[in-house]
Amino acid sequence: MDIKDTARPLDGVGVSAFLRSLPATPLLLGLGEARHFVGELGELRNEVFRHLVENEGYRSFAIESDCLMGLVVDDYVTTGAGTLDDVMERGFSHDFGTFPANRELVRWMRAYNEEHDEKLRFFGFDGPLEYWAASPRQALTALYALLDDPLPCTTETLDALLGPDDRWSNEATAMDPSQSIGQSADAQRLRLIADDLVALLDTQAPRLSAEDRELAALYGRTAVGLLRYHYWMADASPARWSRLSALREAMMAANLRAVAEQGPALVFASNLHLQRNKSLMPFGDQTLEWWGAGAIAETHLGDRYAFLASAFGTVGDDIPSPDTVEGLLSTLPWDHSLIDARHLAKAITKPAPRTSSDFAYFPLDPAQLDMIDGIVFLKQAVRLKKLG
Repeated sequence: MDIKDTARPLDGVGVSAFLRSLPATPLLLGLGEARHFVGELGELRNEVFRHLVENEGYRSFAIESDCLMGLVVDDYVTTGAGTLDDVMERGFSHDFGTFPANRELVRWMRAYNEEHDEKLRFFGFDGPLEYWAASPRQALTALYALLDDPLPCTTETLDALLGPDDRWSNEATAMDPSQSIGQSADAQRLRLIADDLVALLDTQAPRLSAEDRELAALYGRTAVGLLRYHYWMADASPARWSRLSALREAMMAANLRAVAEQGPALVFASNLHLQRNKSLMPFGDQTLEWWGAGAIAETHLGDRYAFLASAFGTVGDDIPSPDTVEGLLSTLPWDHSLIDARHLAKAITKPAPRTSSDFAYFPLDPAQLDMIDGIVFLKQAVRLKKLG
C-alpha cells in the first residue's frame, strides 16, 4: 500500500469521511498538539471545529486550560458577559489566552451563539495547576455556597483552614516537597470537608437546577482533586512525580467525561494528554510512567472516544529524516493532510524514530501508530512562541 492511499487533504470533506470510518460516532474527538503555540495548527483546528458545528452536530469545545477559568469563557460565549479582551486575559491558563487562534475561536463561538438558539459551550478541562497547584479556595467556597444546611463546618472555619492562598500556590513546592502544606492538619481536615460536601451534593441534587448541578459537580471534582494533588506534593518518595502526573491526568479525564455528557465535543490538547498509550518520560535517574487523560477517558467511553494526533514536517531548521514517519508523510502532495493512522501502520515498515532539536515538539512514536485513529499532518509549521 502506498502511503498516499492512507491519506486525504485536510478539509471538511476529509473530516466527515474520517468520522464515517470510525466504528461509532465519538462523543469526544481529540485533536492533539505535537507542540503548543503553532499558529497554523490553531487555525486548522478552528476550521475543523466550524465544520463539525455546521455539519456534524458538535456543540462543545474543550481545551487544555484551567477548568475554573474556563467558566469565564463559557459565560462570555453563551451570554455575552464581559468583553473579549477581558475574557482572553482571565479565562485561560498557560498563556493560552495570548494565542491568536484561541481569540478567533472565542470570537466566532460568541458570534455563532448570537445567531442560534442552540448554544455552543466552551470548557477548560485541565486542573487549576501547573507543576505546583492553586489554592482549593475557589472550588470549595463555590461548592459550599450552592449547598444547604446541614453543612460540615461554618464559613469562618473553612476560611481559617484555607488560610492565605499563597501558602498553597508556592511554586517552590514543585521541587521541594517539604515546602508543601498538603499533608498538614489543616489540609487533612479540608480533605474530609471536601468529601462531605461532595456527598452532600448527591443528597441535595434534586433541589438544584441543571446548571447548578453541573457547576457544583465541577467544583466538587476540582476541590477533591486539588487537595489530593497537594497531599502528594508533600510526598518525598521516588514515586512522587509519577503520582502527581497521573493525578493531573485523572482530573483532566473526569472533566472530559463531564464534557462528553453535553454531547459531541472537539478536545484540543497536547498529544501526550490525549494519546491511548502510556506516557514515559525521563526524569533525573528515573523514568516516569502514567496514563493520560485520553487513555483514562476511553476506558469509560470505549469507541465513543477518537484521537487525531498532529505531527509536523519541517519546523524552522528542524527537518525530519526521510526514514521517519514525519519524513515519509512530508512526501504527500498536500500542505495539510489527514491520514488513517492504522492503515499507515500497515503501509510502512520499521520507520526510524524522529529526534527533534525542539524539546517542546513530541514526534510520533512509530511503534504506537496503530493506537491512533488519525494524524493531522502539517508539511511545514511555524512556532509563534518559544517555550522554556
